[in-house]
Amino acid sequence: MRLDDLFHLTGSAVLAHRTRSLLTGLGIAVGIAAVVLLTAIGEGVQRFVVKEFTQFGTNLIAISPGKTETLGMSGAVISNVRPLSLDDADALRRLPQVRAVVPFIQGNAEVEADGKTRRTTVFGTGHAVPEVWQITPALGRFLPDDEPRQARAFAVLGSKLRSELFAGRSPLGQRIRVGGETYRIIGTMHPKGQLLGFDLDDTVYIPIGRAMAMFDRESLMEVDVLYSANANADELAEKLKARLVARHGTEDFTIVTQDQMLEVLGSVLDVLTLAVGALGAISLLVGGIGILTIMTISVNERTGEVGLLRALGAGRRQVMALFLGEAVVLSGVGGLAGLLLGIGGAWLISAAVPGLPTHIAWDYVTLALLIAIGIGLLAGVVPALRAAGLDPVTALRAE
Repeated sequence: MRLDDLFHLTGSAVLAHRTRSLLTGLGIAVGIAAVVLLTAIGEGVQRFVVKEFTQFGTNLIAISPGKTETLGMSGAVISNVRPLSLDDADALRRLPQVRAVVPFIQGNAEVEADGKTRRTTVFGTGHAVPEVWQITPALGRFLPDDEPRQARAFAVLGSKLRSELFAGRSPLGQRIRVGGETYRIIGTMHPKGQLLGFDLDDTVYIPIGRAMAMFDRESLMEVDVLYSANANADELAEKLKARLVARHGTEDFTIVTQDQMLEVLGSVLDVLTLAVGALGAISLLVGGIGILTIMTISVNERTGEVGLLRALGAGRRQVMALFLGEAVVLSGVGGLAGLLLGIGGAWLISAAVPGLPTHIAWDYVTLALLIAIGIGLLAGVVPALRAAGLDPVTALRAE
Protein backbone atom coordinates (compact mmCIF):
# COMPACT_ATOMS: atom_id res chain seq x y z
CA MET A 1 0.00 0.00 0.00
CA ARG A 2 1.45 3.33 -1.05
CA LEU A 3 1.65 6.25 1.35
CA ASP A 4 -0.79 8.37 -0.66
CA ASP A 5 -3.27 5.47 -0.62
CA LEU A 6 -2.91 5.30 3.16
CA PHE A 7 -3.68 9.02 3.47
CA HIS A 8 -6.62 8.70 1.07
CA LEU A 9 -8.16 5.77 2.94
CA THR A 10 -7.68 7.52 6.30
CA GLY A 11 -9.31 10.73 5.07
CA SER A 12 -12.14 8.80 3.42
CA ALA A 13 -12.84 6.91 6.66
CA VAL A 14 -13.04 10.17 8.63
CA LEU A 15 -15.24 11.93 6.07
CA ALA A 16 -17.51 8.93 5.58
CA HIS A 17 -18.90 9.41 9.10
CA ARG A 18 -18.83 13.19 9.44
CA THR A 19 -21.15 13.47 12.43
CA ARG A 20 -19.39 10.76 14.37
CA SER A 21 -15.97 12.22 13.54
CA LEU A 22 -17.17 15.69 14.53
CA LEU A 23 -18.43 14.52 17.90
CA THR A 24 -15.23 12.55 18.53
CA GLY A 25 -13.00 15.51 17.66
CA LEU A 26 -15.23 17.73 19.78
CA GLY A 27 -14.26 15.81 22.91
CA ILE A 28 -10.58 16.54 22.27
CA ALA A 29 -11.37 20.13 21.26
CA VAL A 30 -13.16 20.80 24.54
CA GLY A 31 -10.20 19.41 26.48
CA ILE A 32 -7.65 21.51 24.60
CA ALA A 33 -9.84 24.62 24.87
CA ALA A 34 -10.17 24.06 28.62
CA VAL A 35 -6.40 23.70 29.04
CA VAL A 36 -5.69 26.82 26.96
CA LEU A 37 -8.37 28.92 28.63
CA LEU A 38 -7.68 27.89 32.22
CA THR A 39 -3.90 28.20 31.95
CA ALA A 40 -4.30 31.56 30.17
CA ILE A 41 -6.31 32.83 33.14
CA GLY A 42 -3.83 31.35 35.61
CA GLU A 43 -0.83 32.80 33.79
CA GLY A 44 -2.57 36.16 33.44
CA VAL A 45 -3.37 36.30 37.15
CA GLN A 46 0.23 35.37 37.97
CA ARG A 47 1.65 38.17 35.81
CA PHE A 48 -0.90 40.62 37.23
CA VAL A 49 -0.02 39.84 40.85
CA VAL A 50 3.73 39.95 40.17
CA LYS A 51 3.27 43.31 38.44
CA GLU A 52 1.34 44.56 41.46
CA PHE A 53 4.16 43.54 43.78
CA THR A 54 6.88 45.08 41.62
CA GLN A 55 5.20 48.39 40.80
CA PHE A 56 7.21 49.97 43.64
CA GLY A 57 10.45 48.76 42.11
CA THR A 58 12.55 45.64 42.59
CA ASN A 59 15.47 46.77 44.78
CA LEU A 60 13.48 46.82 48.00
CA ILE A 61 13.77 45.17 51.39
CA ALA A 62 10.85 45.34 53.83
CA ILE A 63 11.35 45.27 57.59
CA SER A 64 8.40 44.73 59.92
CA PRO A 65 8.19 44.64 63.71
CA GLY A 66 7.72 41.26 65.35
CA LYS A 67 9.35 37.96 64.47
CA THR A 68 6.89 36.23 62.17
CA GLU A 69 6.84 33.43 59.63
CA THR A 70 4.36 35.19 57.33
CA LEU A 71 6.81 37.16 55.20
CA GLY A 72 6.36 40.30 57.32
CA MET A 73 3.75 41.85 55.07
CA SER A 74 2.72 45.42 55.77
CA GLY A 75 0.36 45.62 58.69
CA ALA A 76 1.67 42.54 60.46
CA VAL A 77 0.55 42.08 64.04
CA ILE A 78 3.06 43.71 66.39
CA SER A 79 4.18 41.23 69.01
CA ASN A 80 7.73 42.34 69.75
CA VAL A 81 9.06 43.68 73.02
CA ARG A 82 10.77 46.68 71.48
CA PRO A 83 9.03 48.69 68.73
CA LEU A 84 10.56 49.45 65.36
CA SER A 85 11.39 53.12 65.80
CA LEU A 86 12.33 56.18 63.79
CA ASP A 87 15.83 55.90 65.26
CA ASP A 88 16.06 52.36 63.84
CA ALA A 89 15.12 53.68 60.40
CA ASP A 90 17.76 56.42 60.70
CA ALA A 91 20.41 53.85 61.71
CA LEU A 92 19.59 51.70 58.69
CA ARG A 93 19.81 54.71 56.39
CA ARG A 94 23.50 55.12 57.25
CA LEU A 95 24.50 51.63 56.09
CA PRO A 96 26.56 51.32 52.88
CA GLN A 97 24.63 50.57 49.66
CA VAL A 98 21.38 51.86 51.19
CA ARG A 99 20.04 54.59 48.91
CA ALA A 100 16.95 55.60 50.87
CA VAL A 101 14.69 54.47 53.70
CA VAL A 102 10.96 55.04 54.12
CA PRO A 103 9.43 54.56 57.59
CA PHE A 104 5.74 53.88 57.23
CA ILE A 105 2.47 53.64 59.14
CA GLN A 106 -1.08 53.54 57.87
CA GLY A 107 -4.36 54.62 59.43
CA ASN A 108 -7.82 55.88 58.64
CA ALA A 109 -9.17 59.35 59.42
CA GLU A 110 -11.64 61.98 58.32
CA VAL A 111 -10.32 64.60 55.92
CA GLU A 112 -12.04 67.99 55.66
CA ALA A 113 -11.42 70.55 52.93
CA ASP A 114 -13.45 73.25 51.22
CA GLY A 115 -16.59 72.29 53.13
CA LYS A 116 -16.33 68.62 52.14
CA THR A 117 -15.61 65.68 54.43
CA ARG A 118 -14.27 62.28 53.40
CA ARG A 119 -12.90 59.35 55.38
CA THR A 120 -9.78 58.07 53.71
CA THR A 121 -6.46 56.31 54.23
CA VAL A 122 -3.68 58.28 55.88
CA PHE A 123 -0.07 57.33 55.11
CA GLY A 124 2.56 58.51 57.54
CA THR A 125 5.84 58.47 55.58
CA GLY A 126 9.11 60.23 54.94
CA HIS A 127 10.45 62.45 52.20
CA ALA A 128 11.99 59.57 50.18
CA VAL A 129 8.65 58.04 49.09
CA PRO A 130 8.90 59.21 45.42
CA GLU A 131 12.32 57.56 45.05
CA VAL A 132 11.56 54.37 46.96
CA TRP A 133 7.96 53.73 45.90
CA GLN A 134 8.39 55.09 42.35
CA ILE A 135 5.46 57.46 42.60
CA THR A 136 5.94 61.08 41.58
CA PRO A 137 4.08 64.33 42.32
CA ALA A 138 1.74 65.62 39.62
CA LEU A 139 1.59 69.09 41.20
CA GLY A 140 3.88 70.74 43.69
CA ARG A 141 6.29 68.54 45.61
CA PHE A 142 6.37 65.73 48.15
CA LEU A 143 7.00 66.07 51.88
CA PRO A 144 10.25 67.90 52.70
CA ASP A 145 13.21 66.33 54.51
CA ASP A 146 12.25 67.58 57.98
CA GLU A 147 13.31 66.05 61.26
CA PRO A 148 10.49 63.48 61.74
CA ARG A 149 9.53 64.53 65.30
CA GLN A 150 9.44 68.23 64.41
CA ALA A 151 8.08 68.03 60.87
CA ARG A 152 5.98 70.87 59.54
CA ALA A 153 2.26 70.29 59.02
CA PHE A 154 2.38 69.60 55.28
CA ALA A 155 0.17 67.15 53.36
CA VAL A 156 0.23 65.59 49.90
CA LEU A 157 -2.96 64.28 48.29
CA GLY A 158 -3.49 61.18 46.20
CA SER A 159 -5.01 61.78 42.77
CA LYS A 160 -8.48 60.45 43.65
CA LEU A 161 -8.69 62.36 46.94
CA ARG A 162 -7.70 65.54 45.12
CA SER A 163 -10.48 65.14 42.54
CA GLU A 164 -13.05 64.33 45.25
CA LEU A 165 -12.23 67.33 47.42
CA PHE A 166 -11.21 69.98 44.92
CA ALA A 167 -13.00 68.94 41.68
CA GLY A 168 -10.38 70.03 39.18
CA ARG A 169 -9.13 73.10 41.08
CA SER A 170 -5.53 73.31 42.19
CA PRO A 171 -5.30 72.46 45.90
CA LEU A 172 -1.77 73.82 46.33
CA GLY A 173 -1.53 76.09 49.33
CA GLN A 174 -5.01 75.17 50.57
CA ARG A 175 -5.69 74.16 54.17
CA ILE A 176 -6.96 70.69 54.97
CA ARG A 177 -7.90 69.02 58.25
CA VAL A 178 -6.74 65.46 58.79
CA GLY A 179 -7.96 63.74 61.93
CA GLY A 180 -8.81 67.13 63.45
CA GLU A 181 -5.39 68.67 62.74
CA THR A 182 -4.74 71.35 60.14
CA TYR A 183 -2.25 70.79 57.31
CA ARG A 184 -1.22 72.81 54.28
CA ILE A 185 -1.30 71.02 50.91
CA ILE A 186 2.03 71.21 49.09
CA GLY A 187 1.51 68.61 46.37
CA THR A 188 -0.63 65.98 44.70
CA MET A 189 0.48 62.62 43.29
CA HIS A 190 0.14 60.96 39.92
CA PRO A 191 -2.37 58.04 39.78
CA LYS A 192 -0.85 54.80 41.07
CA GLY A 193 -3.87 52.48 40.99
CA GLN A 194 -4.55 49.65 43.40
CA LEU A 195 -2.26 47.22 45.17
CA LEU A 196 -4.01 43.96 46.10
CA GLY A 197 -7.30 45.75 46.65
CA PHE A 198 -5.91 48.87 48.37
CA ASP A 199 -6.56 52.14 46.53
CA LEU A 200 -3.27 54.03 46.60
CA ASP A 201 -4.87 57.12 45.05
CA ASP A 202 -7.53 57.68 47.73
CA THR A 203 -4.90 58.67 50.29
CA VAL A 204 -3.28 61.61 52.03
CA TYR A 205 0.43 61.60 52.91
CA ILE A 206 1.58 63.34 56.11
CA PRO A 207 4.91 63.32 58.00
CA ILE A 208 5.61 60.07 59.83
CA GLY A 209 6.12 61.72 63.25
CA ARG A 210 2.76 63.49 63.10
CA ALA A 211 1.02 60.32 61.93
CA MET A 212 2.44 58.32 64.84
CA ALA A 213 1.13 60.94 67.26
CA MET A 214 -2.25 61.06 65.51
CA PHE A 215 -2.77 57.30 65.74
CA ASP A 216 -1.00 56.99 69.12
CA ARG A 217 1.55 54.49 67.87
CA GLU A 218 5.00 53.78 69.25
CA SER A 219 6.10 51.38 66.52
CA LEU A 220 6.38 51.72 62.77
CA MET A 221 4.34 49.29 60.71
CA GLU A 222 7.15 48.86 58.20
CA VAL A 223 10.46 50.25 57.03
CA ASP A 224 11.16 49.97 53.29
CA VAL A 225 14.83 50.05 52.30
CA LEU A 226 15.88 50.95 48.77
CA TYR A 227 19.34 49.62 47.93
CA SER A 228 21.77 50.13 45.07
CA ALA A 229 21.25 48.06 41.92
CA ASN A 230 24.72 46.49 42.22
CA ALA A 231 24.18 45.38 45.83
CA ASN A 232 23.46 41.79 46.84
CA ALA A 233 20.03 41.71 48.50
CA ASP A 234 20.78 38.75 50.78
CA GLU A 235 24.10 40.17 51.98
CA LEU A 236 22.51 43.57 52.63
CA ALA A 237 19.65 41.89 54.49
CA GLU A 238 22.21 40.29 56.82
CA LYS A 239 23.80 43.70 57.47
CA LEU A 240 20.38 45.20 58.21
CA LYS A 241 19.68 42.31 60.55
CA ALA A 242 23.00 42.75 62.38
CA ARG A 243 22.40 46.49 62.82
CA LEU A 244 18.91 45.99 64.27
CA VAL A 245 19.99 43.09 66.52
CA ALA A 246 22.75 45.32 67.90
CA ARG A 247 20.15 47.98 68.70
CA HIS A 248 17.38 45.69 69.99
CA GLY A 249 19.46 42.98 71.62
CA THR A 250 17.43 40.26 69.88
CA GLU A 251 15.89 39.48 66.52
CA ASP A 252 12.40 40.81 67.22
CA PHE A 253 11.70 41.88 63.65
CA THR A 254 11.21 40.32 60.23
CA ILE A 255 13.28 41.15 57.15
CA VAL A 256 12.04 40.10 53.73
CA THR A 257 13.67 40.87 50.39
CA GLN A 258 11.45 41.39 47.41
CA ASP A 259 13.10 38.42 45.70
CA GLN A 260 11.90 36.21 48.56
CA MET A 261 8.37 37.57 48.25
CA LEU A 262 8.30 36.96 44.52
CA GLU A 263 9.83 33.49 44.89
CA VAL A 264 7.15 32.35 47.32
CA LEU A 265 4.42 34.09 45.38
CA GLY A 266 5.64 32.60 42.11
CA SER A 267 5.70 29.07 43.49
CA VAL A 268 2.14 29.42 44.77
CA LEU A 269 0.90 30.81 41.46
CA ASP A 270 2.76 28.12 39.50
CA VAL A 271 0.89 25.49 41.49
CA LEU A 272 -2.35 27.33 40.73
CA THR A 273 -1.63 27.35 36.99
CA LEU A 274 -0.67 23.67 37.09
CA ALA A 275 -3.87 22.83 38.98
CA VAL A 276 -6.16 24.56 36.49
CA GLY A 277 -4.23 22.92 33.65
CA ALA A 278 -4.83 19.54 35.27
CA LEU A 279 -8.56 20.24 35.30
CA GLY A 280 -8.42 20.73 31.54
CA ALA A 281 -6.39 17.53 31.19
CA ILE A 282 -9.34 15.62 32.64
CA SER A 283 -11.37 16.75 29.64
CA LEU A 284 -8.59 15.45 27.38
CA LEU A 285 -8.82 12.06 29.08
CA VAL A 286 -12.57 11.99 28.45
CA GLY A 287 -11.91 12.85 24.81
CA GLY A 288 -9.41 9.98 24.58
CA ILE A 289 -12.02 7.55 25.87
CA GLY A 290 -14.34 8.84 23.16
CA ILE A 291 -11.74 8.09 20.47
CA LEU A 292 -11.20 4.60 21.87
CA THR A 293 -14.94 3.94 21.76
CA ILE A 294 -15.39 5.28 18.23
CA MET A 295 -12.37 3.42 16.87
CA THR A 296 -13.59 0.16 18.40
CA ILE A 297 -16.96 0.67 16.71
CA SER A 298 -15.20 1.53 13.47
CA VAL A 299 -13.23 -1.74 13.51
CA ASN A 300 -16.45 -3.72 14.03
CA GLU A 301 -18.18 -1.89 11.18
CA ARG A 302 -15.26 -2.23 8.75
CA THR A 303 -14.41 -5.88 9.30
CA GLY A 304 -15.19 -6.66 5.68
CA GLU A 305 -13.02 -3.78 4.46
CA VAL A 306 -10.12 -5.07 6.52
CA GLY A 307 -10.60 -8.55 5.06
CA LEU A 308 -10.59 -7.14 1.53
CA LEU A 309 -7.41 -5.16 2.18
CA ARG A 310 -5.68 -8.22 3.61
CA ALA A 311 -6.85 -10.31 0.66
CA LEU A 312 -5.38 -7.72 -1.73
CA GLY A 313 -2.01 -8.01 -0.03
CA ALA A 314 -2.06 -5.36 2.70
CA GLY A 315 0.11 -6.36 5.65
CA ARG A 316 -0.82 -6.20 9.30
CA ARG A 317 1.36 -3.14 9.83
CA GLN A 318 -0.41 -1.31 7.03
CA VAL A 319 -3.84 -2.14 8.43
CA MET A 320 -2.73 -1.02 11.87
CA ALA A 321 -1.28 2.22 10.42
CA LEU A 322 -4.63 2.89 8.71
CA PHE A 323 -6.58 2.84 11.99
CA LEU A 324 -3.87 4.61 13.96
CA GLY A 325 -3.80 7.33 11.32
CA GLU A 326 -7.54 7.79 11.67
CA ALA A 327 -7.22 8.18 15.43
CA VAL A 328 -4.37 10.70 15.08
CA VAL A 329 -6.34 12.73 12.52
CA LEU A 330 -9.34 12.89 14.83
CA SER A 331 -7.23 13.97 17.82
CA GLY A 332 -5.08 16.39 15.80
CA VAL A 333 -8.00 18.18 14.13
CA GLY A 334 -9.81 18.29 17.44
CA GLY A 335 -6.70 19.69 19.12
CA LEU A 336 -6.31 22.49 16.56
CA ALA A 337 -10.00 23.36 16.86
CA GLY A 338 -9.65 23.43 20.64
CA LEU A 339 -6.59 25.67 20.37
CA LEU A 340 -8.55 28.20 18.31
CA LEU A 341 -11.49 28.01 20.73
CA GLY A 342 -9.22 28.49 23.75
CA ILE A 343 -7.34 31.47 22.28
CA GLY A 344 -10.60 33.05 21.15
CA GLY A 345 -12.15 32.49 24.58
CA ALA A 346 -9.15 34.06 26.34
CA TRP A 347 -9.37 37.09 24.07
CA LEU A 348 -13.10 37.46 24.71
CA ILE A 349 -12.58 37.28 28.48
CA SER A 350 -9.91 39.99 28.32
CA ALA A 351 -12.17 42.18 26.20
CA ALA A 352 -15.29 41.63 28.31
CA VAL A 353 -13.59 41.75 31.73
CA PRO A 354 -10.53 44.06 31.56
CA GLY A 355 -9.87 43.46 35.25
CA LEU A 356 -9.30 39.73 34.59
CA PRO A 357 -6.03 39.49 32.65
CA THR A 358 -5.30 36.50 30.42
CA HIS A 359 -2.03 35.41 28.88
CA ILE A 360 -1.59 32.36 26.66
CA ALA A 361 0.84 29.92 28.29
CA TRP A 362 2.35 28.46 25.13
CA ASP A 363 4.34 25.81 26.97
CA TYR A 364 1.10 24.38 28.37
CA VAL A 365 -0.59 24.75 24.97
CA THR A 366 2.19 22.81 23.21
CA LEU A 367 2.12 20.15 25.89
CA ALA A 368 -1.67 19.85 25.60
CA LEU A 369 -1.46 19.40 21.81
CA LEU A 370 1.21 16.72 22.17
CA ILE A 371 -0.88 14.99 24.82
CA ALA A 372 -3.92 15.14 22.55
CA ILE A 373 -2.04 13.45 19.70
CA GLY A 374 -0.56 10.95 22.15
CA ILE A 375 -4.02 10.16 23.49
CA GLY A 376 -5.18 9.62 19.91
CA LEU A 377 -2.35 7.15 19.33
CA LEU A 378 -2.96 5.29 22.59
CA ALA A 379 -6.71 5.20 22.04
CA GLY A 380 -6.20 3.81 18.54
CA VAL A 381 -3.65 1.14 19.45
CA VAL A 382 -6.04 -1.50 20.78
CA PRO A 383 -8.60 -1.19 17.94
CA ALA A 384 -5.76 -1.06 15.38
CA LEU A 385 -4.14 -4.19 16.79
CA ARG A 386 -7.51 -5.93 16.74
CA ALA A 387 -8.07 -4.91 13.12
CA ALA A 388 -4.58 -6.03 12.11
CA GLY A 389 -5.10 -9.38 13.82
CA LEU A 390 -8.29 -10.26 11.92
CA ASP A 391 -8.10 -13.37 9.77
CA PRO A 392 -8.66 -12.31 6.11
CA VAL A 393 -11.02 -15.22 5.33
CA THR A 394 -13.09 -14.67 8.46
CA ALA A 395 -13.22 -10.92 7.80
CA LEU A 396 -14.40 -11.41 4.20
CA ARG A 397 -17.05 -13.87 5.38
CA ALA A 398 -18.32 -11.16 7.81
CA GLU A 399 -19.00 -8.90 4.83
